[in-house]
Amino acid sequence: MPKVDYKNLPVNYQTSVQKAEMGLWEKIYYPEVIRGLWITTGHFMRNMTVHTLHLFGLAKDKRGAVTYQYPEERRPIHRRYRGRHRLTKKDDGSERCTACMLCETICPTNCIYIVPEEHPDPTVEKHPARYEIDILRCCFCGYCVEACPCDAIRMDTSVVEIANWDRTKMVFKKEYLMADIEGPGAPPKDDPPEWWLK
Repeated sequence: MPKVDYKNLPVNYQTSVQKAEMGLWEKIYYPEVIRGLWITTGHFMRNMTVHTLHLFGLAKDKRGAVTYQYPEERRPIHRRYRGRHRLTKKDDGSERCTACMLCETICPTNCIYIVPEEHPDPTVEKHPARYEIDILRCCFCGYCVEACPCDAIRMDTSVVEIANWDRTKMVFKKEYLMADIEGPGAPPKDDPPEWWLK
């Protein structure tokens, strides 16, 4: 077997990262710093003027910086945002989950815990006796929603304020996940049609 000198091995492949060539103006560096400061100062002066006019009751139709005055003013959330989990219900109010364990199996952080049991109704095979999600471990990837064959779990609540002083209250139980959400975190009105579940 021939010896290969790996230190002096010629490499002919092109790199996948193409660097943009800088012109003389960018290489000098200081004009770009001055240009950046000019843009920042322009934004600052405009926003300061608009906010000063707001103090005197003028220019109420103009918005200053893109700053939301939280909690009075909430940032609009996209409808596909993955917020707090919720368990969907059937028309009779019972849980839609069949305890198939797919969401627990696919979860990369193992934050979902399900204990299945026989359903009292003989036409239904099983349902979860316990369904818990440890939100402190959840990475909000949405795999559980994608894996569910019966659309039992969703993340369309748009609830972003998931905080508590007690860690034990961050394990969401089945009853909490099935509770109807009212107000700003309510699920969207245009849920997918039910015909594709049949």
